[in-house]
Amino acid sequence: MVRALYPLCLALALLGANGGAAQTTAPSPILVIDSERLFLSSDFGLRVVREIEARGNDLASENRQIEAELAAAEQELTNRRTSMTPEAFQPLADAFDTRVQETRQAQAAKSRALNAQLEREREAFLNAAGPVLQELMSAAGASVVLDRRTVFISTTDSDITAAAVARLNADLGQGTPTPPAAPADPTAVPSVNPNE
Repeated sequence: MVRALYPLCLALALLGANGGAAQTTAPSPILVIDSERLFLSSDFGLRVVREIEARGNDLASENRQIEAELAAAEQELTNRRTSMTPEAFQPLADAFDTRVQETRQAQAAKSRALNAQLEREREAFLNAAGPVLQELMSAAGASVVLDRRTVFISTTDSDITAAAVARLNADLGQGTPTPPAAPADPTAVPSVNPNE
């Protein structure tokens, strides 16, 4: 029985030696980065967050004002209904419904444009961050940088997020804002108050 196990033990020993040699002759350091923290902790990302938040607050305020105006118009229409025939009231109700739908669509388009602006800014940041990450990877002798969210477990030594933020702050600062996208409907003309 001992003789039968000898070849098996020898084969396992040789296999283990070859596996160990392969690991030591071809190191492949892997670095990780928290891409969300990279963006949100950088001066560039902080600027973008402030701008988007301010525009979002303006949009929320505008939505509240529109909501109040529509509620007042609806109440006025409701008050008029009792003194009107159904035939006279129906066109007014239809016009109000159309106004509400158009207003909802316009405000939803503004919200989508704000989200698209955030994505454009994030993309511009990641494009600018690429060369910095490449330099950090080369300096560490690494062959790949993975997003922390895709890594099951790693040491904290492999995380270069803080170093990348420091370099990006030095190289990019707050960055240059990307211009807003063209309106979804290029034929749409903004309303102008003639009294201004």
